[in-house]
Amino acid sequence: MKRVIVDFKKLNKEILDMLVEKFPQGYEAKDIIIFRNAQNEVIEAVEVKTEDTIYLVKVSKRLADTMENYDDDDDDFTAEDEGSDEAPEMSDEDDEDY
Repeated sequence: MKRVIVDFKKLNKEILDMLVEKFPQGYEAKDIIIFRNAQNEVIEAVEVKTEDTIYLVKVSKRLADTMENYDDDDDDFTAEDEGSDEAPEMSDEDDEDY
């Protein structure tokens, strides 16, 4: 299974939909996974899975705010605003063992 670390700035609508579906009331401390990346930096993330990929979305205040204000029927969320509909770019940390 492919593992991808995604920064909030690179979230696309599909991943945000999965986050809101998995954490409709927002995520809690128990939902956060803490690990070190290849640069030995401490990363805090929440996990969402598809059939072939595990996404670790880095935790931030903006992520919490966006999830809280997100509405599945709201057309205000656009690719220009928060990312794109394409798969997120992989950073240097992506697809590594954690």
